[in-house]
Amino acid sequence: MKKRKIFLWCSVLVAGIIILLAYFGYSLLGHQFKNTETAYIYIDTDDNIDSVRSKIIQEASPSNLAAFDMIVSVYKLDKDLRTGRYAIAPDASVLDIIRNIRNHHQSPIMLVIPSVRTVEDLAGRISHKLMIDSTDIASALKNEDVCKSLGYTTATVSAMFIPNTYEVWWDMSVDEFLSRMKRENNTFWNAERTKKADEMGMTKEEIVTLASIVDEETANNGEKPRIAGLYLNRLKTDMPLQSDPTVKYALGNFALRRILNVHLNVESPYNTYRVNGLPPGPIRIPSIAGIDAVLNHEHHNYLYMCAKEDFSGTHNFASTYSQHLSNARKYAAALNARGIR
Repeated sequence: MKKRKIFLWCSVLVAGIIILLAYFGYSLLGHQFKNTETAYIYIDTDDNIDSVRSKIIQEASPSNLAAFDMIVSVYKLDKDLRTGRYAIAPDASVLDIIRNIRNHHQSPIMLVIPSVRTVEDLAGRISHKLMIDSTDIASALKNEDVCKSLGYTTATVSAMFIPNTYEVWWDMSVDEFLSRMKRENNTFWNAERTKKADEMGMTKEEIVTLASIVDEETANNGEKPRIAGLYLNRLKTDMPLQSDPTVKYALGNFALRRILNVHLNVESPYNTYRVNGLPPGPIRIPSIAGIDAVLNHEHHNYLYMCAKEDFSGTHNFASTYSQHLSNARKYAAALNARGIR
């Protein structure tokens, strides 16, 4: 009887251990998450293991995190959290998540570099997608030493950014971000584009600066090569560019709908009504279409353009000043009719 009781208790104990191991194994390796699509958690420098646990619960609604809590202690993950963006697939296990965080196996993000007007605008947009702070990005882009290390000045550094979509790590540093953008710029300026710029007798930064003006003049990609050709004609004849968008940039007022004589008096190297040639740098990060429009500009005799009176966003072009004045009168009449001052 005594042996039977010992055997029975041992059997119960073994069964209990097996059940506990099975439960633990399922908690660790089984599908514990209720998300039907891949969810993501973002771990930054302010996080601790408790906040990470809360993010997992919020994003993936796990049925059980008992194994997570135990393994975290074993791996001492709470002492060595790795920043980053981590995926939680619908069929992921708790062990998958722990391994990814411990080994810094991130999921990349698709970062869009937008065509914006200022480095502050760029920094704000980027900081919403990456872990880095907008002030850190803006400060770097206004630092002469940083810009010089990249091959630019603070006036021309916006020429480094090519609007496109890039696969990057969410927790990349400012230096890593800028280095990546420099590499992408080098890739963009392939042999064909570089040859065209050389044949035009212009630097890449000058091409991008002109492209930024072209982009500000129109959103119509079909018209951009013609506008680029017009400004190149002016540069060749040492004629002021007289571009209204450069005046807006000089004033820091991009909402102006009508440029008046009082606006043309602003003292600024970006005021192309008072200063001949190109401004010191781009007045926005131009689109690829704008850059290619300059490199593949139309060859014509136009020296003047004026927005069309139908407000279509396109322009009337002229080779003579008298033709231009006629076009300007039509546009001014349309502005007055709409009460735009």
